[in-house]
Amino acid sequence: MPRAMFEYTKVVLQKVSFNTELFCKELEKAMKRLLPYEVDELVIWVKQYTANKPELYVCMGVIDNK
Repeated sequence: MPRAMFEYTKVVLQKVSFNTELFCKELEKAMKRLLPYEVDELVIWVKQYTANKPELYVCMGVIDNK
């Protein structure tokens, strides 16, 4: 079940990536709800996903505060 939550989180983040504010809020929620090893995986995924989306770099502060 936890793995399903991780995959769902990625889908949600992809769907709200058009809006920086929503992306940051969903990322914060994910950081609180996921297991520690899933948070580590999410950090890697977010860095790769936002590599060509400079408007989402604002949300990197959420990751740095983990």
